[in-house]
Amino acid sequence: MKRNKRERQALLTETIKENPFITDEELADKFTVSVQTIRLDRLELSIPELRERIKNVAEKNFEDEVRSLPIEEVIGEIIDMDLDNSAISILDIKKEHVFKRNQIARGHHLFAQANSLAVAVINDELALTAKANIRFTRSVLEGERVVAKAKVISIDEEKGRTLVEVTSFVNSEIVFIGDFEMYRSHA
Repeated sequence: MKRNKRERQALLTETIKENPFITDEELADKFTVSVQTIRLDRLELSIPELRERIKNVAEKNFEDEVRSLPIEEVIGEIIDMDLDNSAISILDIKKEHVFKRNQIARGHHLFAQANSLAVAVINDELALTAKANIRFTRSVLEGERVVAKAKVISIDEEKGRTLVEVTSFVNSEIVFIGDFEMYRSHA
């Protein structure tokens, strides 16, 4: 159904308010218009692009929660956080993340996303990686979105260690699995 510009922009604003993580491409499909039309609508409505919206949500929601490192040092954008329990971040793989010859993401970016999320989920002033056991299960390509999910498996108060499992996905396919043994100053 074709809508006039005013109706489309009102629905666009409402849709983005409900889901700040929706892409311009998804919005274009939803409203059966071009991506360029969506970008022009966002510009006219002063709605920032996806990356900026994600950053704003992350800073607003998690800036005071993350204790172990500054939020801007987390690789990827945190979209959910429950300290000492679980966390989720997203990382859009861009040209600067991939090898030029084959557009495959460099592994250290996926590791950095998972490792920084494992640090961020720790409810302590100090959290460091003591040991990591990682496995890459498939290559990630430029243009793909990696969703990393961290889950605290155990907290050993005597040793000051926390075990965090991080699984990273592209869509619903697992691309990375890591078990991180984290040192913390207090349990």
